[in-house]
Amino acid sequence: MSFKALGLDPNILTAIEEAGYTEPTPIQAAAIPVVIQGGDVIGIAQTGTGKTAAFTLPILTRLTSNPVPQGQRRRTRVLVLAPTRELVAQIEENVLAYARHLPLKIAKIYGGVGEKPQKDALRAGSDIVIACPGRLLDLMEQRCADFSQLEYLVLDEADRMLDMGFLPDIRRVISQLPKKRQTLMFSATLSKEIETLTHEFQRGPKIVQIGKRANPAETVTQLVYEVHKHLKMPLLSHLLKDEKMQMVLVFSRTKHGADKIAKKLESTGVKCATLHANRSQNQRLRALDDFKTGTVRVLVATDIAARGIDVDGISHVVNFDFPHIVEDYVHRIGRTGRAQAIGDAISFVSPDELPDVRKLERFINRGLVRKKAEGFDYNAAPQPFSDERPERREQQRQFQQRRPQGQGGGRPSGGGGGGGGSRSGGYGGQGGGRSGGQGGQGGGGGRQGGERRSSSGSAPRQPAQMPQQDTSPAGARGLWKRLTGR
Repeated sequence: MSFKALGLDPNILTAIEEAGYTEPTPIQAAAIPVVIQGGDVIGIAQTGTGKTAAFTLPILTRLTSNPVPQGQRRRTRVLVLAPTRELVAQIEENVLAYARHLPLKIAKIYGGVGEKPQKDALRAGSDIVIACPGRLLDLMEQRCADFSQLEYLVLDEADRMLDMGFLPDIRRVISQLPKKRQTLMFSATLSKEIETLTHEFQRGPKIVQIGKRANPAETVTQLVYEVHKHLKMPLLSHLLKDEKMQMVLVFSRTKHGADKIAKKLESTGVKCATLHANRSQNQRLRALDDFKTGTVRVLVATDIAARGIDVDGISHVVNFDFPHIVEDYVHRIGRTGRAQAIGDAISFVSPDELPDVRKLERFINRGLVRKKAEGFDYNAAPQPFSDERPERREQQRQFQQRRPQGQGGGRPSGGGGGGGGSRSGGYGGQGGGRSGGQGGQGGGGGRQGGERRSSSGSAPRQPAQMPQQDTSPAGARGLWKRLTGR
């Protein structure tokens, strides 16, 4: 089947041809005619199969068949919501390519950058707005957006958009949209629980599904390396000696873990970049650009990159930490083997992660191939890796050498930390109290006074006995006045 048989606008067909596409993918061939007909749609297909074009092309066709009358103020007609800034940027790139011969204005809205250009774009009435829910809500509350004429709503990566993290924001956005609209949801995975939520936003949607839900891409070779946790970093460095691992995306469960992996790889001469939520938008864009252009060989990321990052030529995906959720695994390894290309997905699995592997194997109804790395020492002892800078460690070592032996080192505002000085008044032993007390050998006086004795070489004295406190009301008041000065 050709794109011409799908009923697309001639200008869009020209743009498709200029982009180098000749035949639609299965999800595109199945979904485009249904979207053009005007009904709500749920589209489910594996990662890398062209889902963005599956909703973009028919929406652009419907916009051109029903243009805004001349002289009428331009308003937003299409809203596309996506969970990450990177996915918003990717969708915008696709829409601009397919709409290059159409008189449409497109705006992207996400956090991490200045608001003013986004406000101006919304107030000018962009035909298509592609946004992350959080920043969009901020601008909607500032009355920058006009969605009164909205005709099409798209939730890309619908399973992520409807989970408990995004659902409140999605509900707030949709509550301010016209009830009469066409709503489309597309994702590689969609559980039955999430599907029940779609009825809250759609009317009798037609489900277009290609392959099994949450099934990994068939062009990806999946391998498991069972290895103890302390050997994961050495194993990654060992595998990267293979020149076939040209463009590698490494997934870490945490942001700190991603930084740690990248730092260690850089120390071995491997050029790396990191991508996670603690990086600024400019840093994230630069990391992606460096990865795409080959400036860096390895991109270390958290699951923020598992949704929608479309980078051609990724040879390997490495799960440094095996994901707890099946859908996250599918989205991670879907970054390679895109558009029917082949790729390898490698998972490092420590003993405590084996239950997650078995859960995945039951879900996909087949086992994952186990593999051993040739020439790697699986019995190596742990080699701790410190995040501290060498100069900081040297300063600490010199400080310990200068510190006198056998003396207490109290807090900066109190006496020495010797034999248990009182916190508020009284007498200290061999170290002064925190806020009062007597300074003995190795300590000074406390913050609020107290008697200070000399330590001129005499033998250490035994701690003085605490005086008997007056527990009568008058004695308590007197003690309170002495402590507070009131």
